[in-house]
Amino acid sequence: MKLFAQKLYQTYKNHKRINKPKLSCSDFTIHHYAGDVTYQTELFLDKNKDYVIAEHQSLLSVSKCSFVAGLFPTLAEDSAKSSKFSSIGSRFKQQLQALLETLSTTEPHYIRCVKPNNLLKPAIFENHNVLQQLRCGGVMEAIRISCAGYPTRRTFDEFIDRFGILAPGVLDGSFDEITASKRLLEKIGLEGYQVGKTKVFLRAGQLAELDSRRVEVLGRSARVIQRKARSYLARRSFILLRKAALQLQASCRGYLARELYENMRRDAASLMIQRNFHKYVARKAYKGLLSASVTIQAGIRGMAARKELLFRRKTKAAIVIQSHCRQYLARLHYSRIKKAAITTQCAWRARMARKELKNLKMAARETGALQAAKNKLEKQVEELTWRLQLEKRMRVDMEDAKSLENAKLQSALHEMQQECKETKALLVKEKESARRAAEEAANLRVVPIIDTPLMDKLTAENEKLKHW
Repeated sequence: MKLFAQKLYQTYKNHKRINKPKLSCSDFTIHHYAGDVTYQTELFLDKNKDYVIAEHQSLLSVSKCSFVAGLFPTLAEDSAKSSKFSSIGSRFKQQLQALLETLSTTEPHYIRCVKPNNLLKPAIFENHNVLQQLRCGGVMEAIRISCAGYPTRRTFDEFIDRFGILAPGVLDGSFDEITASKRLLEKIGLEGYQVGKTKVFLRAGQLAELDSRRVEVLGRSARVIQRKARSYLARRSFILLRKAALQLQASCRGYLARELYENMRRDAASLMIQRNFHKYVARKAYKGLLSASVTIQAGIRGMAARKELLFRRKTKAAIVIQSHCRQYLARLHYSRIKKAAITTQCAWRARMARKELKNLKMAARETGALQAAKNKLEKQVEELTWRLQLEKRMRVDMEDAKSLENAKLQSALHEMQQECKETKALLVKEKESARRAAEEAANLRVVPIIDTPLMDKLTAENEKLKHW
């Protein structure tokens, strides 16, 4: 029924009459005019679903206890059959319906209520208004008549049960209730009372006097009981405290002794640990320095060897490139000079041939020997043409040779670049291997690496690079 309580909190969270307790999620508190009342919703509806078994009801109705038999009255046969599988909630509904039917067939009477104020608010009393209502209702007259007689009336068993502690000696069990009540009143010394057939009649104020005497007797008895209880509790507390103090002292002494022994043992252990730790730190520092020095020496020697190898390779490559460049420049200069000379010779010879041909043509006009000169000149022109073609072929061959030489130079330059790249890659690999070797040497705990295969290999490589 926690869900029911949560719905109440959500629906009436701002209502002044409903409040949520702090220590429970399934309860709710209603602020009545007489005080706060907390209701528990656990099994709020489940308990009304319990079935009333006819056999159990018939068994309890024949009980010898009048109270139990009154709670489970005998039902008619038809109603017993109809309620065989009914729950407590359904039974309550049936009884409520029967009560409503009875009220509808009768004329009920109601108790007259007095309104304390016209605002209908709690804890506010208007004396004049209340007094006027009491006078109009006849209550004041009834009180006056009751006070003039015996307003307080108690049955003998109630009177003896309440005020028997004022005179315990008269309640020895040998008297009936009437006689015991009379002896009790005589023992108390009360005057103006009357003893009837079933009740004791007291005047106004006598009941308050009896109550005050009863309160005094109860107060004295309570003080005696408190004194005895406090003495018992004080004695028991003292015994427990003494026992606890002894146990605490024993525990503290044992704890102090154990702590002292533990401190002594820890001091001895700490001295031993410190000695071994100092020895381990010193050994580790020495081995680290030795390994670092050996690794640094090997790295420096390898780096120097690689630098020397790289310098020699660069110097050799520069010399080769310079030689090829000079050869190429010399060939290019020679070919240009040769080409210019051939071109100049061809141009001069063509000019001289044309001049001679002109002269021959002028001479051939006059004589018959012009034909022979013409033939001679044609032969010379053919010879010059053949020579020009030969020069062109030689020029083409020269250009082919030059292109081939350029291709060779380009391939050589490309090979030198590849060698440089390989040298750089080898240098990077060597640096990486040296760095890894340094890291491995720093991480390894076994320091001596002298005369290992790797050291021999590096030494041989350094010697080889020196003689390159």
